[in-house]
Amino acid sequence: MSSEQDHLKETDTEARFEFKKEQKAAFAAEKGLNEETIRVISEDKDEPEWMLERRLRALKQFQKMPMPTDWPGQPDLSEVDVDQIVPYIRPDVEVRGGVDDWRDLPDDIKDTFDKLGIPEAEKNALSGVGAQYESEVVYQNMQERWEEKGVVFMNMDQAVQEHEDIVKEYFMTKCVPPSDNKFAALHGAIWSGGSFVYVPEDTTVDMPVQAYFRMNSEGMGQFEHTLIVAEKGSEVHYIEGCSAPKYSAFNLHSGGVEVFVGEDAHVQYSTVQNWSKNTYNLNTKRAIVEKGGRMEWISGSMGSKATMLYPASILKGRGASDNHITIAFAGEGQNIDTGAKVYHNAPETKSTIESKSISKDGGRTNYRGLVHIANGAKNSSTSVECDALMFDNESTSDTMPYMEINESTVDVAHEATVGKIGDEDVFYLQSRGLDDDDAKQMIVSGFIEPITEELPIEYAVELNRLVELEMEGSLG
Repeated sequence: MSSEQDHLKETDTEARFEFKKEQKAAFAAEKGLNEETIRVISEDKDEPEWMLERRLRALKQFQKMPMPTDWPGQPDLSEVDVDQIVPYIRPDVEVRGGVDDWRDLPDDIKDTFDKLGIPEAEKNALSGVGAQYESEVVYQNMQERWEEKGVVFMNMDQAVQEHEDIVKEYFMTKCVPPSDNKFAALHGAIWSGGSFVYVPEDTTVDMPVQAYFRMNSEGMGQFEHTLIVAEKGSEVHYIEGCSAPKYSAFNLHSGGVEVFVGEDAHVQYSTVQNWSKNTYNLNTKRAIVEKGGRMEWISGSMGSKATMLYPASILKGRGASDNHITIAFAGEGQNIDTGAKVYHNAPETKSTIESKSISKDGGRTNYRGLVHIANGAKNSSTSVECDALMFDNESTSDTMPYMEINESTVDVAHEATVGKIGDEDVFYLQSRGLDDDDAKQMIVSGFIEPITEELPIEYAVELNRLVELEMEGSLG
């Protein structure tokens, strides 16, 4: 491919994420967070009383809890002032809960998702798509063949109304309670939008479902909630994509994810995030895995000024297993603090964690993880592997694994490597006809291959391209 074609490809990919739209909102809350704001949001959504009560309890929890500041090397959150955030913006879409035809969206919103390539991905690679713009889902659709089998894929606001019993049982009660951390409490108070996925017993959804979350407005917060319930023997792959344009004011993303993996069920949760470099990405994600169940977390984190994200799995039943594959990329002015948590609470449980990070131009990446093996979790095993790649002497990468082993008959392994791209590797590839940039990009592509192998081809190509653009400093 010619250099001119390469440049055009870079420009097209960059334009997909960096464009901005003038805000058109049907309703926007005032800045800040108080009881009146919570009541206004709940009333606008016509929620049942029990959900309003949960929001208000979460608000009280948030107000009591201090801002996290005492973790070594954690991102600086001093700029995060909730009173300067617009917590809720309902876009100007005629149908509440989202339309099921892209053509029915307002032109400005439709143009946004066309540029992001979501309609094309739906046609080629997905069982269903939900698309959130600002605080609410504006598009939701699923192939009829899955609906006929009892699979439910809808936005969370709609699920509160149509599947109230299930949502009331699972929503922030067993998996991610508001008391978990300050930003979980914030999320519980002002959550909006997100996805509800229910897969009946012994049902395999053989193509992924995807939700895409887009923040378009300056100085807003996005707080979508994802609830996945996979019954016994079922299987589903959920893909989450995220992006936001760059503004001068900071944006806040504080989502919540709760996954319930039934006996012998299998859930894969994949994330490809490309937040702008003025976004604070502070999420809480957790799964509870029953006997013989399998949970997989696949995530690529790039963009954002700061990220604090540690997907967790509680291996509750005998033989449950968990697999984490993560990649983090930090450039100038970025602090990407990611990791994984696994709790082995039953015998014969198994977990593997593979973490890869890339830092350049003074960026900071950090793996922060926890593996807990409870007393009585006999014959359990865990393997943790952390690899860091740095481009220069100004960049930083740390590994902070923490292991609590309370059972003797277990198998525990940990390995960590940190290194820079070797001159000899670059020289070898240059001797085969590659220039310096292409040689480094090929090395990085090989480095992140474990995660791209786990994604559908459309998303693997996208992730590779985003990493290339980050290496070139083209985004943000």
